[in-house]
Amino acid sequence: METGPNVWNCPFDYAEALEFDPTLKRLLTEEPVARIRLPYGEGEAWLVTRYDDVRTVTTDRRFSRHGVVGKDFPRMTPEPIVQDEAINVMDPPASSRLRSLVSKAFAPRHVERMRARTQGVVDELLSAMAEQGAPGDLMENLASPLPLTTICEVLDIPEDDRGRLRGYARTMMNTSLSNKDAAVRAKADMRAYFADLTAQRRAHPGEDLISALATARDGDEILDERELTVMAMVLLITGQDTTTYQIANLSYTLLTRPDDLAALRADPERLPSAMEEMLRFIPFRKGVGIPRVALEDVELSGVTIRAGDIVHVSYLTANRDPRKFDRPDELDLDREKPQHMTFGWGGHHCLGAPLAFVEMELALRTLLERFPDLRLAKPADELRWNETSIWRYPLALPVTW
Repeated sequence: METGPNVWNCPFDYAEALEFDPTLKRLLTEEPVARIRLPYGEGEAWLVTRYDDVRTVTTDRRFSRHGVVGKDFPRMTPEPIVQDEAINVMDPPASSRLRSLVSKAFAPRHVERMRARTQGVVDELLSAMAEQGAPGDLMENLASPLPLTTICEVLDIPEDDRGRLRGYARTMMNTSLSNKDAAVRAKADMRAYFADLTAQRRAHPGEDLISALATARDGDEILDERELTVMAMVLLITGQDTTTYQIANLSYTLLTRPDDLAALRADPERLPSAMEEMLRFIPFRKGVGIPRVALEDVELSGVTIRAGDIVHVSYLTANRDPRKFDRPDELDLDREKPQHMTFGWGGHHCLGAPLAFVEMELALRTLLERFPDLRLAKPADELRWNETSIWRYPLALPVTW
């Protein structure tokens, strides 16, 4: 809904299952580079929605993530989720150095070791669900515990601390204004926890991912204490909540499309490519994430963005851009290698994407193998969906078999 000349009021609070936000669709169609007002932060921002323009903003050095540090930038949550020193708000060459070090912890040999551990967790969780008997809740029995257990095992976080850390993460993602003070406390508490833990791992490294980060070298470069603390926080937050919600969303998508579900049961080897298309198709979050600042005047799709302007991008609309994808609003599991932006793009493409994809693939593959008659235990239109977080996901996903 527009509030004035060329300014769109964008609460981005649409939460109708996994239907696409009509405001985002209008922006992509009617004004692909638009002025918007968000629920929190000062002033207005640009929102860029076309695939090619999003790619430009996320790769062009004329747009700076670091430029938002210290600014009360327009955003979705009362308190900014990101830490000022996090890799999420760095520009090259600082971010390049950090990404090079962190990527070593996600080398193929490490991911393969994580794959084996993840499969073990999936097997345990699904065995427990089968033992309890139908109906079961895929959110409670699989989607929620799997990523948290896996990332905590990979980071070697003590079991007694895991629930508390998940609570911190969820508080930080809440979009309610009444939650602001709690979000500030949660952010500080999580930071203090990881400052202690990373110091211990630096002194006594083990086989875990934090130790791998602490000891990773690129020539003479290593992560300093502050970088290591913030990176561990980022890995915990992005390594569990988002994957939890996407496992639920992927499961829901298949369970509400019986033909696609049957096709994957008949040919499970299609699952990885089918997942890429589902990740393109699913609107996995509400609104926008961390913006950038234009460092000089830049023209996008005929619109001039001035130096100093705040610029948001929408990966959601980029994934539905008809200039990039034929029939973008259709889920087509035979679509060839859709270059989706669900894990971001450019210098801020998600470093943990390989682990997240492994978790999602193993969860779905094992689910389809072990429960050949899996189906929703209640009508899809009776499911309840999250309305208070930036993420889109079902609060529960009851199934029978």
